[in-house]
Amino acid sequence: MKYISIIFFISLALIAVYKTQLEPLYSFSLRFNDLNFQYQDKNASKEVIFIKIDEASVDRFGRWPWNRDVLAKGISQLDDSSVLILDMVFSEPTPNDIFLTQSLEEQDNTLCGFFLRHKSSSAISAEQVEALSDSSLDRLSSQLGDEKVFIEGKEAEINVEPILSACSLFATFSTLRDTDQLFRNYPLAFSFKGDLYPSIGIQALRMHYNKDISRDSFEHFSLASHKIKTNAHGFSMINYYPYNSYTSYSFLDLYKGSIPAKALKNKIIILGVTDVGIGDMRATPIGMIPGSLIHATFISNVLNDELLYQNKTLDFFLILFFLALPLIWIYIQKVYIRATIYTLSYIFVFAFGKLGFIYFNLYVDMFYPLVALISSAIVSETLLHQVQEKQSKFIEGAFSSYLSPVLLQKLMKEPESLVLGGEKKMLTIFFSDIRSFTSISETMDPQKLTQYLNRYFTPMSDIVMKYDGMIDKYIGDALMAFYNAPIDVKDHARLACISSLEMIEVLEELNAEFKKEGLPHIKIGIGLNTAEVVVGNMGSNKRFNYTVIGDGVNLTSRIEGINKTYGTNIIITEFTYAIIKDAFLTRPIEKVRIKGKEEEVLIYELLKDTKVNRQKVEIYNKARSLYYENKLLEAAEAFEPLKEDSVSRYFLEKINGTRIPHKEVSESHIFMSKIDE
Repeated sequence: MKYISIIFFISLALIAVYKTQLEPLYSFSLRFNDLNFQYQDKNASKEVIFIKIDEASVDRFGRWPWNRDVLAKGISQLDDSSVLILDMVFSEPTPNDIFLTQSLEEQDNTLCGFFLRHKSSSAISAEQVEALSDSSLDRLSSQLGDEKVFIEGKEAEINVEPILSACSLFATFSTLRDTDQLFRNYPLAFSFKGDLYPSIGIQALRMHYNKDISRDSFEHFSLASHKIKTNAHGFSMINYYPYNSYTSYSFLDLYKGSIPAKALKNKIIILGVTDVGIGDMRATPIGMIPGSLIHATFISNVLNDELLYQNKTLDFFLILFFLALPLIWIYIQKVYIRATIYTLSYIFVFAFGKLGFIYFNLYVDMFYPLVALISSAIVSETLLHQVQEKQSKFIEGAFSSYLSPVLLQKLMKEPESLVLGGEKKMLTIFFSDIRSFTSISETMDPQKLTQYLNRYFTPMSDIVMKYDGMIDKYIGDALMAFYNAPIDVKDHARLACISSLEMIEVLEELNAEFKKEGLPHIKIGIGLNTAEVVVGNMGSNKRFNYTVIGDGVNLTSRIEGINKTYGTNIIITEFTYAIIKDAFLTRPIEKVRIKGKEEEVLIYELLKDTKVNRQKVEIYNKARSLYYENKLLEAAEAFEPLKEDSVSRYFLEKINGTRIPHKEVSESHIFMSKIDE
């Protein structure tokens, strides 16, 4: 819940930052998304020609501005079928204006521009305003009515007469920079003196198609068959082309007449300045380019239907997706897997954005989703670290006395392996019990008895943990443990058998110490069983233990108790035997029926692998086979050399009829009070 609350507030904050274009993040996002243009391989339209007043032209005709008769001669080389855009303003009269005027009048489609400014060096006259009014977008203006969409200009810098009169139509050169001073958007129009005037690009397209622009819906316009998407202020996102894809010629070549006439026929031609010394260079996502190419880019975008468009809903979805993505820590505990998913998810979406940009002109903002991912990942990983610290302290407190240090460290590093709610799992369960403990306890006072038991339990418990077992509990003189939980343990049945055999050896050494101290000798019985049981936290909400339950646990408890019947130390079930039979010395005893169960279970004695025991088992197995073949006399003779062996003596007594027939194993559930025989 804490994570959800924090992410909710981060979401609100980030979406507010995104919506308000808060600096400096907004500028960072613009520059980050400018990477798109590095992958751009489209080409500008061949219908747009840029005639540049470049360094070679300046070297030939001198520093700009030139005598206007030079421009006039160059313009006279153009085919009058083309739309000519003059990307320059002639705001002061000169003696040679008559030549330029005549040259412009010879062209049928000459487009001149004017700059909108907050303040102008000279006020525009009513006659100039009247001259401009014929170029206004009356149809679009009537569609908009009183709705304020386009930005309003206060003053203008315009051509002088007679050049003003020689132009066919007029339009605005003006556009606006983004907050980082780069040009990324292009205006459809501006409002000026009560009229709506198109940008150079829109006016050129109107003249080229002889069609007007109209509004289809909010932020959607059309011109001829082309759709133009804008933002709320009537600006479209420019899709820049590689610089070398724009078709351009030097003005000097035009002046000389060396450009093929076919190359200039029925084109949209922009005449502009590129010489660096003149200063008409603009900062864009693809670097510094002549200002005229901004107009050329927009016109090409419309002609090629390659204007960029942005889907705000998709951007919001991606932001929310990456805010929520770190929630996977609920299901994925390994940090490197989460980090991989974070990285691959962003790479996938980043690639999707690039492909959308390249093939569908879709502008996907990838900066804010990245901020969302980093922010939420930091929050989630910080909170998860706190959770894991608490979890580690809980695990250390809960399991430090019951697991080996190696397993405990592994469990703390991989807490996801601890299923707190319970799970079914194949385990090997261990039970041990001290024989005749009631008699022993009657000879000692409580304090001495406690010390005595502690001396016994300490090495027994150490052996369990040494072989990757977990101590479940101590019940009086009994010890319960299991192997393969909470951490997976390979060969858990084998390790349980090794533990049991080592306990018998260590107990012999301990008994030698007890004998010297005059303390009672300890004899134990051990039961092992491998079964699928339920393991997990059992108990109430306030107090619980990590333990196991199931038939397999009950069976282990009961076979431990019947060691007394056969005089054995370690009994294992057929289920454990099936796993470890080739690794240890064992001998079958007989099938027993556990109380409450219909099926009989074959039990085995687990023995230390010595030469004497191997010989004993070999003789025993032959005698037992004779017994089950009902060759009782032969079996008795075969068992006779082993009459000191408790299990062999058990079968001899059965043969001689001195042993009471075997009954069902009585219940001695480990959770019930124990009654010592």
